[in-house]
Amino acid sequence: MDELLKWRSEFPILEKTVYMISNSLGAMPRAVYDSLREYADMWATRGVRAWEEGWWEMPVTVGDLVAKIIGAGPGEVSMHQNVTIAEAIVVSCFDFTGRRNKVIYSSLEFPSVRYLYQAQQQRGARIEVVRSEDGITVPTEKMLAAIDEETLLVPISHVIFKSAYIQDAKAIIDKAHSVGALVVLDTYQSAGAVPVCVKSLDADFAIGGLLKWLCGGPGAAYLYVRPSLIPQLEPKLTGWMAHQNPFGFEETMRFRNDVYKFLNGTPHVPSLFAARCGVQIINNVGVDKIREKSIHQTSRIISWADEYGFAVNSPRRIEERGGTVSIGVDYAYEVSRELIRRDFLVDYRPGAGIRISPHFYSKDEEIDLIMNEIKKIIETRAYLEHR
Repeated sequence: MDELLKWRSEFPILEKTVYMISNSLGAMPRAVYDSLREYADMWATRGVRAWEEGWWEMPVTVGDLVAKIIGAGPGEVSMHQNVTIAEAIVVSCFDFTGRRNKVIYSSLEFPSVRYLYQAQQQRGARIEVVRSEDGITVPTEKMLAAIDEETLLVPISHVIFKSAYIQDAKAIIDKAHSVGALVVLDTYQSAGAVPVCVKSLDADFAIGGLLKWLCGGPGAAYLYVRPSLIPQLEPKLTGWMAHQNPFGFEETMRFRNDVYKFLNGTPHVPSLFAARCGVQIINNVGVDKIREKSIHQTSRIISWADEYGFAVNSPRRIEERGGTVSIGVDYAYEVSRELIRRDFLVDYRPGAGIRISPHFYSKDEEIDLIMNEIKKIIETRAYLEHR
């Protein structure tokens, strides 16, 4: 018996859909209704006093919930509006005008992150891209070889968004540290699906969001900064929340010496009220249990794909595969649209195909249903309606 299925009742959308898109948007917990009602009630009844009754601290108190999932300590994670902003805060701490000004990333990094670093070329950054040879994996030896004494930052995804390939983050971090470089570890596609421990990895920075596997909805991303780095860094993307005395409205900045140093403007309170519900559930379920089930269900997807002759655009080795399996078929985009029309919720990515992402609340029979539905759509050519 699958003990994790007891959580299905906490997610309303599971009653009417086969939900296989948690890599893009996790299912909304039922508790979000009450949490947002709590926010609205506080605003309605407490008004401006709500800032002194928890609102102001929420970027760090919600960050503490995330910290438990990524192996960080209390007061070491701050919350932001999205990953690009969180990463931009990190980038703003660095100067690219010296000899150590290289940024190394792979061709499979998420585009928003790549665009951010490409923009730093105007500030003197040199970009070096490590190319994937198969569109699925990134050769670790090539990443390691690219990192040298002129490297400043290495932004990498723990799990690649298109293929769910798990990179050897520890090896990359160790190599970077050996030459004086720092790593920005993107855990968006791992946290909540694959065990992560920023302390064991000796990560310098870790970023991610609650939108996907953490079932926290949009508007909630997180940033971990290794505590020993905090005194050395001064973000240029900053604001009054980073000030030692924000309500003193002083003329010049005096940075705090804790994780608040990486905050900026007034926090996004409604998103944080919504986001905490999913993180609390993930903490209660446990990522180790989620990972065990994910290995089983993604392997089941691959077995069906092999039986039906579908291409598998994700790693076959379980130790290299995150929570998603990307399936390649002819007219994959059109097939994905027909699946969605039939309430089988998936997504499509160019170069990857149909991404299928079960989570701890998914049933084994739903795996069977969606793979059979893909087969039916192809055989009946129902996808032609979307061409």
